[in-house]
Amino acid sequence: MSRMGDVLAGFHAAWEFESDSVLIRYERGIRTPKLFQALGERRIPLDAVAGVTLTRGKRGTVVLRIEPRPGADPLMEAAAGQLKESGDPYRLVLPAEREVLAEYYADELRGLLTESGPADRFLVEAPKGPLSFKAYDGKASFDGRTVNFRWFWTGASSAKWKAGDQSFPVGELNGVEWRSPEVFEGHLRLLRRDAGETAVQADQDPAAVVFGLGYGPVHESLPFAAAVLAAVRTSSPVAAVPAPRRDPADIAERIRHLGELHQAGLVTDEEFSVKKAELLAEL
Repeated sequence: MSRMGDVLAGFHAAWEFESDSVLIRYERGIRTPKLFQALGERRIPLDAVAGVTLTRGKRGTVVLRIEPRPGADPLMEAAAGQLKESGDPYRLVLPAEREVLAEYYADELRGLLTESGPADRFLVEAPKGPLSFKAYDGKASFDGRTVNFRWFWTGASSAKWKAGDQSFPVGELNGVEWRSPEVFEGHLRLLRRDAGETAVQADQDPAAVVFGLGYGPVHESLPFAAAVLAAVRTSSPVAAVPAPRRDPADIAERIRHLGELHQAGLVTDEEFSVKKAELLAEL
């Protein structure tokens, strides 16, 4: 770039140009997309960039966009093309009168690019943990090493209650499947190394949480998925970590709900006895 530290400010974000990267700082205003606010800022190394485009936008604007290399950014890999245009963190929207300036920076960036094609590793940092969000049927949390699902008795299916709360060390995972909460059957599913192909719906899969109106919003569930995906890519298989002991009041509530499922005929006598014993063993 002509001067290290040059800043180009647009709507909802500003780009600071460095010799080897672009630092994107997102605004925190009420009109700024919530995903941008959740990300705060992101440093995009130039070796993670495949190209730069400048196009006409809506209502007297131009759009400067960085095109990340496939496989370079865990956030975009987890999103898998499901983000709306307005929620694309690589777009900088500017007033049309700044088109000449935007073209100048686009040309400067293009002149510094040396890489192309898919990246063999993540080059952009993933969102930092610990992270958590509420899905419709449970709470998902991630501390950087283990993903935990804790089921809500008001939303979780009987299949998930039978399986119990789940803990997944990243070393046991092969990937993450994120389906946007803004489309039908939105969910986050953990792909396990030892699991084969499955057609189980997310609401029946103990390795998945399902979204719904107000549950698992993009700005919470997508950074979560990206952080897990990045950890999976850099981890090695590890032994399962024993689940921590539960609060006795929580165990009692779960046994009560299990009894309701049993009385409703959704749990067999044998399943009820086995699961009740498992819950008592956690005390």
